[in-house]
Amino acid sequence: MAVIPINELEAAINYWRARSPSVGDELSLCKEASALSRPYALLIVQRQSGVPIDQLDDEARAAWEAYERIKKGIRD
Repeated sequence: MAVIPINELEAAINYWRARSPSVGDELSLCKEASALSRPYALLIVQRQSGVPIDQLDDEARAAWEAYERIKKGIRD
């Protein structure tokens, strides 16, 4: 079972934030950063160093997998 380290999860969130910056008065995160921020917050609260990929919900998993493909230079 693959585990995503907290620093890699943070890098993915920062990637999505840079690609789609927050806008408007509410400064909402894009859907990918928002989806990844939930497991990231849980890692912090639970003092964990990583999350198994199979524990991500569908949105977070899709955002993570898209980030991994982009990082590896694979285009859809």
